[in-house]
Amino acid sequence: MITLTQTAAKKVSDLRLEEGKPESGLRIRVVGGGCSGMSYELGWEDEAGAGDSVVESNGVKLYVDQHSAPYLTGSEIDFVETDMMGAGFAVKNPNVKSSCGCGQSHQF
Repeated sequence: MITLTQTAAKKVSDLRLEEGKPESGLRIRVVGGGCSGMSYELGWEDEAGAGDSVVESNGVKLYVDQHSAPYLTGSEIDFVETDMMGAGFAVKNPNVKSSCGCGQSHQF
């Protein structure tokens, strides 16, 4: 379904410790918004909700709700650092048909 690179898993683990959430997993959702229609939302999660898919990737539990799952199938989350744009999580998603100029929202 969805995977984390080793780099992203390390960053998630570091952030969990910094924020005092060493056992939390990562929830990823696709939500409406942005200039192209849909964007990603990441946050901490401690347990699955009704209908959630839960997978483990590189030692991190990933929680995905039923609505978001079809949009995220085959995706990979990486953590990237660039000189110009700073650093952040990047979702490589084969289901995206187009993205806005800033790359923060997508059409599926």
